[in-house]
Amino acid sequence: MKSILSILSISFLLLSSCTAGPDTRIQGDETEMAELPKNTDGLEVATFAGGCFWCTEAVFERIIGVKYVISGYAGGDEPNPTYKEVSYGQTTHAEAIQIYFDPNKVSYKKLLEVFFRAAHDPTQVNRQGPDRGPQYRSVAFYRSAEEKAQIENEIREVEKTLYDDSVATQVVPFEKFYPAEKYHQDYYPANQDNRYIQTVSKPKVVKFEKMFPELLKPRYKG
Repeated sequence: MKSILSILSISFLLLSSCTAGPDTRIQGDETEMAELPKNTDGLEVATFAGGCFWCTEAVFERIIGVKYVISGYAGGDEPNPTYKEVSYGQTTHAEAIQIYFDPNKVSYKKLLEVFFRAAHDPTQVNRQGPDRGPQYRSVAFYRSAEEKAQIENEIREVEKTLYDDSVATQVVPFEKFYPAEKYHQDYYPANQDNRYIQTVSKPKVVKFEKMFPELLKPRYKG
């Protein structure tokens, strides 16, 4: 009986996983990569990794002052990684998002609060929910000493007030971000019937909306 339950448990995880195969993702061109936005005047950039990018992208796209969120790969050594390579652990990259935001409307500190408190569980090591492996590790990439200090301050704050376990998020300098394939961009709104979206992504979006209602763009309210 125990072995049967184990098999069923593994099967559920595979069906729920961000890497679970064709039935969980758009059948898109796997060679057509997205591009970084060109109109970024007046915008600042933040790069985070917090598990499957279908989840984190959906959260940050809802924030006032955020103009673009691009899903992609960061933190590794291999050039031009693909979804298949990253999701199956064949590179040293993590699934990540790059956020382009107006600092006059939302601060980097506020984005950190969302990242650590609502967008993912930063205490999990090399996993996020049903997704396991270093490609789903938690990383906050900094571009300056000031950003590094803000990240470390936020980690200390959430460890004191929010989590029982230590935060496992890596704090590393930003080097390179590779946009993921086009079919991964805006995945959440385009795939509401997807089992992974319903069981993993949506609860994170709902959690963010409840915790930070003041940050919601008007079209996401009500």
